[in-house]
Amino acid sequence: MTSEARSRSRASGDGDGTRSGGAARPHDPARPGDAARSGRGGGPADAPGVDTPTGGPDAGPARRRDDGAPGGLAGIAARLLRAVAEQAQRRVPAADLDERDPDYVRETLPGLWMLASLYFRAEVRGLDRIPEAGPVLLVGNHSGGNLTPDTHVFTLAFSTYFGVERRFHQLAHNLVLSMPGLGTLRRYGTVAATPANAERALEEGAALLVYPGGDYEVHRPSWESAKVDFGGRRGFIRLAQRRQVPLVPVVAIGGQETALFLTRGERLARLLALDRMFRLKVLPISLALPWGLNVGDMLGHIPLPAKITIQVLDPIDVTELDTGEAYELVIHRMQDMLTALAEERSLPVIG
Repeated sequence: MTSEARSRSRASGDGDGTRSGGAARPHDPARPGDAARSGRGGGPADAPGVDTPTGGPDAGPARRRDDGAPGGLAGIAARLLRAVAEQAQRRVPAADLDERDPDYVRETLPGLWMLASLYFRAEVRGLDRIPEAGPVLLVGNHSGGNLTPDTHVFTLAFSTYFGVERRFHQLAHNLVLSMPGLGTLRRYGTVAATPANAERALEEGAALLVYPGGDYEVHRPSWESAKVDFGGRRGFIRLAQRRQVPLVPVVAIGGQETALFLTRGERLARLLALDRMFRLKVLPISLALPWGLNVGDMLGHIPLPAKITIQVLDPIDVTELDTGEAYELVIHRMQDMLTALAEERSLPVIG
């Protein structure tokens, strides 16, 4: 990256914003209570060490076969999904943090930056608040369904500002990494959202981007666009405390306007046993191009050109705080900023 580009990016720090656009990111950790479960619904990058939500209200008793699947049409659908799950798991690549390719990032960055600048009118503020070097845990609110445009934008902005040589990883759900055409995400540093990957990335001095809300937050209804909703997952706090690293909140708005998200579909996900087969607590329903009615968002969608604005907040030292106290502090600061960003917007999509 040229010195001119770097200085231009730094100049955007807190005001005009860094223009960017990017490659998808995702995430979700795995172990309830401690590690994050990788429930990344598509770009949803769940946070490492982040608890996974238990899903929606109980769907009620369902008639089940001996193999645990519901009977009738629901049972047939569940068995079909189980077969799909087995195929998807075979496609999941082995997690390898060394697959990140600085040369590839350097070559593709200009074109993706231009795309984000023109299509999403991307604006990233406050990158100067991220420590210049060393491990750091970047914690964001998550939006936009399985494509998560805010993640793409931030990844490009980060790489432009700090240079492609700085280690930067993003956690993604296994299903995202196994989707056709998304294999290049690994070259940008995206890895499966597991506690082991999160720990290793920080241990090796990398900046790590996680989304505690995962699939639960990224598929929230569009009218909850201005709400930070991690579903009570606190594993990211314990991760920062274990690794003794600064926690930097990253607040984004606009992603939930790239489609009309109607419902998370938690009851339907429970009925079809998606939590057991895919580690998914939701089966979202939205209105999106080109499908019209979009169930599951498994094939992605064409996002509307909503303006994406991202604000980086000051680092938070959670090492000496109680887990619950630290969680409330992070949520409070992020929600205040998201509310402020929402008040800046005049119209949905337009910004």
